[in-house]
Amino acid sequence: MKLRRLAVIGVGLIGGSLAKALRAAGAVEEVVGCGRSKANLDLAVSQGIIDRYSHDVGEAVTDADMVFVAVPLGAMRETFAAMRGRLAADAIVTDGGSAKASVVADARAVFGELPARFVPGHPIAGTERNGAAAAFAELYQDRRVILTPLAETDPDATAQVRAMWEACGAEVSEMSVAHHDEVLAATSHLPHMLAFGLVDALARMKENDKIFRYAAGGFRDFTRIASSNPVMWRDICLANKQALSAMLATFADEMNDLSQTIAKGDGEHLLAIFSRAKAARDRFVDGDNNDAGGSAE
Repeated sequence: MKLRRLAVIGVGLIGGSLAKALRAAGAVEEVVGCGRSKANLDLAVSQGIIDRYSHDVGEAVTDADMVFVAVPLGAMRETFAAMRGRLAADAIVTDGGSAKASVVADARAVFGELPARFVPGHPIAGTERNGAAAAFAELYQDRRVILTPLAETDPDATAQVRAMWEACGAEVSEMSVAHHDEVLAATSHLPHMLAFGLVDALARMKENDKIFRYAAGGFRDFTRIASSNPVMWRDICLANKQALSAMLATFADEMNDLSQTIAKGDGEHLLAIFSRAKAARDRFVDGDNNDAGGSAE
């Protein structure tokens, strides 16, 4: 698989790393970038991530055979609207959004019906860093990418998007839109909410400087993802609000049970919870090291 022209809308960690990985694999001839920040796009050109760029989405996607949309979820609809009528007849459009139902709804709203060569997707990879400077070719190596093609999706388009990600070293799987959003609410979105919530709660406590000064390595590791982009995560929460709010409610019940168990001094129940959790975590680590890393959208 070799792309003639890839248009990357949003040249940050996710989009920039895709371009770098495809270049390293010799799987793309030309990369056209698009974004708002001239400084970021100039940096992307100077680092060889993209060949040229435009601030206009319609211009950037013109004559591209693959379009990768890597903008925040809240900007998806306007991005689709900007490329409407400018796509080549055989162009494939895919994305990297962390919630798929909202992306599909935005595409339907803009195009009227889903384009046959639109393949919703989500690379499960990232860090808490942003911008073209954060991009690196190995980001997707041995990481998962989930595709959520719909009934209207051309199988050939899905196959080409799969081949693109496999050229980056990723492991590609497929699932329904609804299943994706439920799974990601539990495995990615909820952990980010816990990190943001914990850091915010401690920051609002009196003498928070002393609290953070004595934070140990475990606190730093657990809360690292609270350094992720706040705008991006606001958009993810709103886009996946049903699945995520349900998961938060379930977790709140778990925390209430844990609080009551500790208050009662029920060591036997505590040991059962901790042992069950340790066994599940150990099975996960031994069976699959394909962690999502930091901020994954």
